[in-house]
Amino acid sequence: MRYRYIFGPVHSRRLGISLGVDPLLYKTCTMSCVYCENGPTAGITLEQKEYNPVEEIKEELESYLKNKPALDYITFSGMGEPTLHSSLGKLTGFIKDNFPGYRVAVLTNGTLLYRREVKEWLARADLVDISLDAVSPETWQAINRPHALLNVEGFLRGLVAFRREYCGELVICVLVVPGLNDGRAEVEKIKQALIQIKPDRVNVGTVDRAPAEPWVEEAGRELLEYIAAKLGGEVI
Repeated sequence: MRYRYIFGPVHSRRLGISLGVDPLLYKTCTMSCVYCENGPTAGITLEQKEYNPVEEIKEELESYLKNKPALDYITFSGMGEPTLHSSLGKLTGFIKDNFPGYRVAVLTNGTLLYRREVKEWLARADLVDISLDAVSPETWQAINRPHALLNVEGFLRGLVAFRREYCGELVICVLVVPGLNDGRAEVEKIKQALIQIKPDRVNVGTVDRAPAEPWVEEAGRELLEYIAAKLGGEVI
């Protein structure tokens, strides 16, 4: 079977051996982050819909998983923001109901966590990995370039509310962009936000592939370790 929606398995820095699931296929996101390896987002959107047929994605998953491959996670990620796909909850439920031996992860920017349905879709995932790169409104705008209707205050409230309800492993990933979110003041604000969110784990990283904006530089190991120590996290 030729697969369109699943890819890998890949050896992930975060998740070990991970089978990727991309329910969007092309760059569809609520943001246009300067560091994104998939390039700029042409049409930033908040619209949730079935971007690709859920039954076709299920068929691919069933075809691949029936052979019982060795995986650490089945991970929803890919070319955009997976919580924009309106059947994400059906897909996570399909895996947990039919292939309960596998753990499900979702990599998300967390901007739609203020919506009740998104919290429900993510409830059965074993791990949710959320990007949190800045807390100051101006820095958040500069790095993540979100949809015009989003703001960092609502974003943070959504993360705190989600943590209260979510029973799986919550990981926060901070991607360091030198010159933007590596200053002491911003790092301290991120630390205070993490105290409120109470994640299970904090990962600190830097660009690994060509970013959307060529001026984004890789953070050095010493800087990453300094920020990870301040945030109580680890460098990935």
